[in-house]
Amino acid sequence: MKTLVTYSTKTGNTKKVAESIAKAIKNSEIMDISEVKNLDYDLIIVGTWIDKGTADTKALNFIKTLANKNTAFFFTLGAYPDSKHALDCVENITKLFIDNENKVLGHFLCQGAVDPKLIEMMKTKLGPDHPHGPNPERIKRWADASLHPDETDLNNAYVYFKELVEKL
Repeated sequence: MKTLVTYSTKTGNTKKVAESIAKAIKNSEIMDISEVKNLDYDLIIVGTWIDKGTADTKALNFIKTLANKNTAFFFTLGAYPDSKHALDCVENITKLFIDNENKVLGHFLCQGAVDPKLIEMMKTKLGPDHPHGPNPERIKRWADASLHPDETDLNNAYVYFKELVEKL
């Protein structure tokens, strides 16, 4: 099966997960979304970081170019993977693929460190009452996210996509 693992990354988190996934799939090709020149693959796995509840702009634009493909996706986000926000992101990204009649075969998500520049901006420009401001709960989540993706996350991605491809 000819498989593409492609990703968009801002801090390197999503690239780390993509590399783990590519190792799990024999004969897969891995590349940054900006390097993709053709879509002649049996399976296209797209990785993104989360921006405003969905795929980042680069990944979003790439996903819109896919039509009638077998796809899967993965993402990293600063929120906890079991949060409502994470579940909303799964729904939003799934819809992007389905809107162009792609078949979504699976998805994987894990926490990832938030861009330190974004944290600094939120700390200096937003008050603690702002939905993205630095309250104690959010500061703890940022600290927790800074430890991810870790080896467990990378191994979980590896196993998830290895098993997904074996079932096809």
